[in-house]
This record gives sequence, C-alpha cells and structure tokens, in this order.
Amino acid sequence: MKTVTICGSMRFAKQMQDIEVELETKRGWCVFQPIGDANTELSAEDLKCLAAAHYKKIDLSDAVYIVNIGGYIGNSVTQELQYAKEHGKEIIFHEV
Repeated sequence: MKTVTICGSMRFAKQMQDIEVELETKRGWCVFQPIGDANTELSAEDLKCLAAAHYKKIDLSDAVYIVNIGGYIGNSVTQELQYAKEHGKEIIFHEV
C-alpha cells in the first residue's frame, strides 16, 4: 500500500478532499492531506505548527501528490516539492 501526502494550495481544499477519497477508494492508498481551507484564519504560531505537521506527513509518505490545478503551484507547495525531492520521495502530479 502506497502512502502519499497531498500538497496543494488551500484554494483547492475541496478538490484535494475529492482527490483523497478517490486515491483511497480507487487505489487503496493511505492519504495525508493539509487541513483547513482558504477561509480558515490561523495565527502565525498555528501556521508554524501546521507546516511542521505537514512536513512530518511527507517524511512518513512514499510519495507526494502535487495538486496542480490550472498550472498553479504556490510558494509553499514549491518548498514542499523541493523537500520531497531532497528526501527521495516519489513525485506525482495531478494536473487539471
């Protein structure tokens, strides 16, 4: 069973939830994804904790699943992608 972490802009939170369901039900993968959405207001400390948790999810995963809708990959996802490459993770792109 493959374990993947979904990485994508929170503006695509709904799409990432749908992707998680598809990956788990159709492929049988274990999926981690970011929490919240673009409207979630978080403090700087909250963001720091969430980022650390997300990088830990990447550490625990076999691959990262990059959600690239409309060609958009923001700064955070770019950093997560680089981190995954540096740690030998498989990179899977979901482009729409």
